[in-house]
Amino acid sequence: MIGETGSDGLRLLLVEDEHANRALIRAILSRARQPELAGHVLHEAATIGEARAILATEPIDVILLDVRLPDGSGLDLAAEVRASSRPAVRIIIISASVLPAERSRAVESGADAFLGKPFGAKDLIDVLVALAPGA
Repeated sequence: MIGETGSDGLRLLLVEDEHANRALIRAILSRARQPELAGHVLHEAATIGEARAILATEPIDVILLDVRLPDGSGLDLAAEVRASSRPAVRIIIISASVLPAERSRAVESGADAFLGKPFGAKDLIDVLVALAPGA
């Protein structure tokens, strides 16, 4: 687990194949001062397969999910999570494709939010705070 700062905080799964993008999100989260993000736990996966393995063993509150991954579409994983016994998991789709059709597909897959790349730190923090349990 990367970024683990406590056991009672928000449990996040970042599914992103680009190392630089994972590092950026990790840095944003480590500097966040919002109470909803205090004590967060960040799990990271570079593929859908890695994400499935984490989801099978770890409780997760929010998934930050890239669309284009080496082993498939993040939208398919979003739909899979929605159809599973874990419907309370919040899903934020993160994509460089910000066309309206892409946003529509994200919503259809079961996403709770969509962030277009590049996004600002405030954008990420705001959506996470809005989707945090109890928000």
